[in-house]
Amino acid sequence: MLHQAKLSQLFSALCGLLVVLSLVGCETQSFSFTGRDSKNKMIVSVRDQKMLLVSNGTPVKSYKISTSKFGVGDRPGSNCTPLGRLQVAKKIGDHAPIGSVFKSRRRTGEVIKPDAPGRDPVVTRILWLAGTEARNQNTFRRTIYIHGTPEERLLGSPVSYGCIRMGSRDVAELYDRIGTGADVFVIRGSIKSEETKENPQTASVKESNPQG
Repeated sequence: MLHQAKLSQLFSALCGLLVVLSLVGCETQSFSFTGRDSKNKMIVSVRDQKMLLVSNGTPVKSYKISTSKFGVGDRPGSNCTPLGRLQVAKKIGDHAPIGSVFKSRRRTGEVIKPDAPGRDPVVTRILWLAGTEARNQNTFRRTIYIHGTPEERLLGSPVSYGCIRMGSRDVAELYDRIGTGADVFVIRGSIKSEETKENPQTASVKESNPQG
C-alpha cells in the first residue's frame, strides 16, 4: 500500500511538471511550424496603409489595409499594432463564406455584406500572428490578427484596434496564397522606399480594389 501511495505521489508530481512546462511554452510563444511557408512574406507599411505580398523575392500584389488608430507598439491593453517581424501562427476560416462573422475565432453563422451599417466584427478569415522579437513578444497573447473587415470604405486609413484589417475578398485571396509560418514585416515607413532598394519591380505592383 505504501509503494502504491508513493507511485501515486510521483505520478501527480509529474503531471504538475508537465502542466508547468506547457504554460511556460505558451508564455514564450515557441511555435513549431510543419512545412513552414518560407516562400511568401508580407510587408505592412503603417505610413502607406498598404500590404505588399512578396513570393520568392518577387512582389506579387499590393492591398489596402488598416492598422491601429492608436499607433504602433506591443504593450498589452494599448490596442496598438506591433512593429517588426511577425509570423502567421494559425489560419482560421477555411472555406467560410465571404462576410462570415467570427467571435472568439468561431463562426457565429451570420454573414454580412461590406459596409453593413453599424457593424464592425471580424469577418471572412483570420491569420493569427505571433511575434519573433522582444519588441513584439506579446503579439500572440494580444490576439493580433490579419482579418477581414466589413468597414471596407475605411481601408487605407488607420482605424483598427491593433489588428491588420483587409477587405473580405482580399483576405480570402491572401489566406489561400500563404501558409503558416510565413513572415509578416510591419514597418513604419513606406513600402516603396524599403522594397525598391532590393527590387525595383515593387513600384509597378498592381494594387487591388478594396471593394472586391
